[in-house]
Amino acid sequence: MGHSFNKIWIHSIWSTKQRANLILPDIEKKIYHFISEQFREIGCPARIVNGMPDHIHCLFLLNSQKSIAEVIKQIKGSSSHFINQNNLTVDKFSWQTGYAAYSISESVIEKVFNYIKNQKEHHQKKSFQQEYDDFLKLYGFTQED
Repeated sequence: MGHSFNKIWIHSIWSTKQRANLILPDIEKKIYHFISEQFREIGCPARIVNGMPDHIHCLFLLNSQKSIAEVIKQIKGSSSHFINQNNLTVDKFSWQTGYAAYSISESVIEKVFNYIKNQKEHHQKKSFQQEYDDFLKLYGFTQED
């Protein structure tokens, strides 16, 4: 086989520092658009970026030349810089250290897309902490991991 092929979808989640409610409705579209463009520029096209005032979900294709850690570090850094340079928040903006990232099967891409798209409705029933704990359990992590 002379060619290499891969298609690895990643669902990533990370929060604002101290889970502060900083991504307010009047700026969220601007932030999500910027993040989507950053994913595209580094060769990891995002299918969707959405979230809540205190956290974000991204569904993107991983570039075969990059690690997940490298991609998320770049996205978090450039978006923090963008938010602060444009004074989109009253206080200095930063993301919390760390993230969650899960590979997603092609067969459930639409389900994950809709889950991310409907974050506001979803979080009327479940807090971010409950969601985070459920993801850890679903993917076999313990609180000690």
